[in-house]
Amino acid sequence: MAKMRVAYEYTEAEDKSIRLGLLLIISGITSLFIFGFCWLSPALQDLQAKAANCTVLSVQLIGEAFQCTFTCGTDCRGTAHYPCLQVFVNNSHSNSRALLHRDEHQLLTNPKCSYIPPCERENQKNSESVLHWQQYWKDEIGSQPFTCYFNQYQRPDDVLLRRTHDDIVLLHCFLWPVVAFLVGVLIVLLTICTKTLAVKAEAMKKRKFS
Repeated sequence: MAKMRVAYEYTEAEDKSIRLGLLLIISGITSLFIFGFCWLSPALQDLQAKAANCTVLSVQLIGEAFQCTFTCGTDCRGTAHYPCLQVFVNNSHSNSRALLHRDEHQLLTNPKCSYIPPCERENQKNSESVLHWQQYWKDEIGSQPFTCYFNQYQRPDDVLLRRTHDDIVLLHCFLWPVVAFLVGVLIVLLTICTKTLAVKAEAMKKRKFS
């Protein structure tokens, strides 16, 4: 009876190990698919942007205001306005005039302006934030060259001040799903090998005492 009880507990532990291994394998594969379809494509497009040197050509406010959405609590939100600042630069990669944007997200949100301020309830605060950014490019940067990022195939008339994604983020996002997959495979293989060895050992023991 005791021997039967031990054998039952051992089989149950094997089943748990195999289920854990399969869960890790499925989680790793699912994570890779999610990253591949939902996140990898825009990240790779972002990384295709080449680094170049840019110099400011003009900094100007155009007579147009855009809406932004602010939040003031859990169920409180509204719209405010901010002026449109355009910073045009010379791109050394193509030696052409281009509109500067902070990053890919800002470019997609408002491709006409170079800066979107953190949205405040008061329009005056939004204007002050944009004017501060304008003074930064006029007075502190001026004609000094700075690094920008340029994708001549997708948006030849726009450049980015910084990229949203980098190689380290990509590495971590793909490293851990692969690690989970490999650990799951290792657990399943070790469990199968352990069971096989246990069966062979039991068969040898029976032959010895028969």
